[in-house]
Amino acid sequence: MDLAEAAERVGHHPPRDYPPYRSSHLRHPHRSPIPVRDPEAVELSGPAFGVSDVTALDSDLTQQHHGEPLGERITVSGRLLDRDGRPVRGQLIEVWQANASGRYAHQLDHHPAPLDPNFTGFGRCLTDDEGAYTFSTIKPGAYPWRNHINAWRPAHIHFSLFGTAFAQRLVTQMYFPGDPLFAHDPVLRSVTDTAARARLVSAYDHDLSVPEWSLGYRWDIVLDGPSATWIEEGRDR
Repeated sequence: MDLAEAAERVGHHPPRDYPPYRSSHLRHPHRSPIPVRDPEAVELSGPAFGVSDVTALDSDLTQQHHGEPLGERITVSGRLLDRDGRPVRGQLIEVWQANASGRYAHQLDHHPAPLDPNFTGFGRCLTDDEGAYTFSTIKPGAYPWRNHINAWRPAHIHFSLFGTAFAQRLVTQMYFPGDPLFAHDPVLRSVTDTAARARLVSAYDHDLSVPEWSLGYRWDIVLDGPSATWIEEGRDR
């Protein structure tokens, strides 16, 4: 089963329109999909990647610049699994996130929090033979957004999963345990299934923590089935 098929089999997605999350109305298609006559031709003309293009440095967001980034260093690790708990090997996982001050290194982010010249907030890796992935990064900060008055997004990391082609892409978010903003975030609350919402929250793993260096968080991603990880209809920051 590829990632596209997995997405179709997830049965706990919320309604596409969730009024408290205002942009949800704009984040999904309103027309029927257009069939592609020659799918292979689309793949040949699209971007591609190989094992040689992904290096160990790509998964360490703290070592991509000349200096040390500011903030709390964390290690995030887990496994990509199918509905039967079997590892999904050799899949490209990308992450992007805000810095410790809650700001993205992006021209459209106008939040008046400081940028960090030593933190871009983007990383990637390939899952190994056990379906495992690991990222070293900085715990992101909360940030305001203009969905409603006094709206703040809880700390989170975006995950993008690719299958065997760039047309097979799923996007989701990982949160951190105990965040007081959970109850006030309509993005997370739009996942109306309580169990599915809980599966978006990572678990602190003391054995994954690196002595005198970083705290560890573990988060598995399940592609389909009763324990599937919720997948976004579209993308948002």
